[in-house]
Amino acid sequence: MSERNLDFDTVVDRVNTDCLKYDFAVRRGMPADVLPLWVADMDFKTSSYIQDALIQEVNHGIYGYSEVREEYFAILKQWMKRHYDWDVKERWLVKTPGSVYALGMAVHAFTDPGDAIMLQQPVYYPFTEVILDNDRRLVDNTLVQETDGTYRMDFEDMERKIIAEKVKLFFLCNPHNPVGRVWTTEELTRLGEICLRHHVIVVSDEIHADFVFHGKHQVFADIREDFAAISITCTSPSKTFNLAGLQVSNLFIPDREIRKKFRHAIDQSGYSQLNVMGLVACKAAYRDGEEWYQAMHQYVYENIQYTKKFVEERIPHVKMTDLEGTYLVWLDFRELGLDTQELEDLIIHKAGLWLDSGKIFGQAGQGFQRINTACPRSILTEALERIAREVGALGK
Repeated sequence: MSERNLDFDTVVDRVNTDCLKYDFAVRRGMPADVLPLWVADMDFKTSSYIQDALIQEVNHGIYGYSEVREEYFAILKQWMKRHYDWDVKERWLVKTPGSVYALGMAVHAFTDPGDAIMLQQPVYYPFTEVILDNDRRLVDNTLVQETDGTYRMDFEDMERKIIAEKVKLFFLCNPHNPVGRVWTTEELTRLGEICLRHHVIVVSDEIHADFVFHGKHQVFADIREDFAAISITCTSPSKTFNLAGLQVSNLFIPDREIRKKFRHAIDQSGYSQLNVMGLVACKAAYRDGEEWYQAMHQYVYENIQYTKKFVEERIPHVKMTDLEGTYLVWLDFRELGLDTQELEDLIIHKAGLWLDSGKIFGQAGQGFQRINTACPRSILTEALERIAREVGALGK
């Protein structure tokens, strides 16, 4: 058997499939005919090996409570070792339906209402929501944007606020969504040392780790044993293999007491076994999906390079942040001089695009838009052409 789904140029019609990306525009306040490049799933068919495994499970006809056996962990372990040189232990593994759910469970396990949790805006907006919706205090260690557009951490601000606000939990995004940084070992070491000094637990969301285009992904927990002892590492095949709807994430929690408290929070939530289809898909992805993954990775990289060249040549007043990781491009529209509503009008109503507005990523995201490049190049080209047309109409 060979991989069948290696054609990433063909447009797959997702309309009328109850697809969040394509079928809910009007319900979410968008024009019915808007072109969506917002939510972070891909417009590619997943690996045919995953499809075949799911079909086999469907044909069995019984979908009762299911768990994983030794083979599941062995496949996970092999993937982590091959791609990150990370030796994970089976006792560390905790499965959840998603990384955002895991963030929520960490909030309940390690903080009380009113406690402070740190993140780094502009950042994936559910980080903010899961803090505020649980009546915790959000402490923002805002990323610093350099003159060349790249971002860095402000470690002095980080430590000062951790002390002043008595921060108990740190939400780390690596690779960072949406600014595209792949944090270096040196940066993560400084962060880890600060958190160690002040007894802060780090929840490291690493679900975009398979999308690194410059540099190398460093697992935070694998830098030092004492970092592992304060960390919860969130991984998932959902971004890599376009499986978000199957809801499966694999967390690694080396410290016994942290793992015990985290599992207790899951028990309190009433959740137990994962969706059997998610477990089947995860196993097939990590066991048989390497060829598909490598081909998809190359295609997405070429889309990112295409976007960079297009923006530089055709929309020079819009700046694309240099992307080290993820497939989510961060576009800076501030040079156009538009306020938030004017920029929204240009993108949504004039260009007819549904992107993720920078404002939802925090104050530091004002004037930006996030665009998903994991789609056939014809769709990406159409979106970029629309932006170029409308920016040009401004006389820019």
